[in-house]
Amino acid sequence: MANDNGSIKLVEIANKGRAMVSSRPLKGGEIVLRDSPIVLYSAVPHGGANYCGHCCRTILPHSPTLVSCPNCSTASIFCSPDCRSAALSTSHTQFVCQALSRLRSGDSPAIDHDRLLQARFLVSAYNLATVAPPDFRTLLSLQGEAFIDDASVFLHSLISSILPAASNLGQFGFSVELTSALLAKDKVNAFGLMEPFEQGKERSVRAYGIYPRASFFNHDCLPNACRFDYVDSKSEFRNTDMVVRVIHDLPAGREICLSYFPVNLKYAERQKRLKEDYDFTCNCDRCKVEANWSDNDDDGEGGVSEVDEDMDEDVADDLEAEDCDNVGNGNDDFPHAYFFVRYMCGRDDCGGTLAPLPAADSRGSTVMECNVCGNLSECDGMDGN
Repeated sequence: MANDNGSIKLVEIANKGRAMVSSRPLKGGEIVLRDSPIVLYSAVPHGGANYCGHCCRTILPHSPTLVSCPNCSTASIFCSPDCRSAALSTSHTQFVCQALSRLRSGDSPAIDHDRLLQARFLVSAYNLATVAPPDFRTLLSLQGEAFIDDASVFLHSLISSILPAASNLGQFGFSVELTSALLAKDKVNAFGLMEPFEQGKERSVRAYGIYPRASFFNHDCLPNACRFDYVDSKSEFRNTDMVVRVIHDLPAGREICLSYFPVNLKYAERQKRLKEDYDFTCNCDRCKVEANWSDNDDDGEGGVSEVDEDMDEDVADDLEAEDCDNVGNGNDDFPHAYFFVRYMCGRDDCGGTLAPLPAADSRGSTVMECNVCGNLSECDGMDGN
C-alpha cells in the first residue's frame, strides 16, 4: 500500500527516464510517500535471524509470544501468533516453506552468500506470483534490464529444482528469461532495511524490500529528500513501510531525489558503487565539482573528507562558527558546503541525512531527525533552497 497524499507524481524526464517530481509546493519535513514492500526477504536466508520472519522486528529473548512455523520448525520464528498467521497467507506460505526447506537440504548445491540471497529473493518473487498476481505484474513493470548470463542460468536451474508445483506460474511464462528479468528488478530496486545504528560498528542489512513507488526516486549525491525506516517500531503493524520526507522546501515540479548511500562517501567510491550496483555514472552538480578535485588528488578520491582542505580558510572558519540558521552557501570551489553543515548528521561514524520532523509533530518542524542514527537536533528557520 502506498500513500503520497497527492504531493508527488511520476513523470518522464528526458535522458533520465521515469522520475518522481513534486506536484505542489512542499514544506521541509513533509512526508511525500509512505510505501509498503511488495517483496520482503531476509538477509539471513537460512534462518537463525534474531528478528521476526514476517514483520522483521527484533525478537526479544524468551518472549512468551514467540511462535515458529508449523511446517519448517525453528527455521522461521515469528514474534507473535498474529505475525505467523499473516505470514502463512502472504510471505511464508507453504510454497515458500517447501522451497526454502529444499534450499537448505543437502540435495541443493553449495552456493555463496550472494547467490543464496538471490535464490531467496526468487523464492519470494515467485511466491508473489502465486498469492498476488497483480503485485507480481507491478514488480515486472519496474526498472531493470534483463541480462541472461551464467549466474541467471544457474539460479534458474536451482529455482526450478526447489519450487513446488504451482499452476499459475505458467501464466507468466516461467523461464530463464523471466528469472533473469526478476533478478534485474531486484538489483536496481531493492532497498535494505538496516540494523539500528551503533557507533563504531558497521551497519548490516536485516532484510531487503522492493517498494513499488519508492523505486522511482532517482539518485542525487545532494538529495532533497531522504528515507526513514522504523523497522523496530511497536506503534503499528506497518513497521516495514518506507517513509520519505523532503529535507527542505521545494517548489512544484521539482524532481525529488534520494541518495542511494550515505552522503559522506567520496567521489570515486560513489561512482564505483553506482556503476556496479545500478549501472550508471552520476553527473549531478556535486559530482561535477568533485570530479575536478579528483584529478588533482593523489588517491583519485575527492569527497567530503577533503572539504576543509579545498575551501578557502575564511569560508571554513565561517562554516564552523555559524549555526545552522546563518550558514551561507559556501564558495565557488565548494558551492554545496552549506548542505553538509545543515543537512548531514554531525555524529561520528553516522553519515546520515537530516530532515525536519513533520510540522504536525508536537515538536514542530524546527527539530531535525537523522535518518540513520535517529538523533534529534534543533534548527530554526527551515526556509527553502
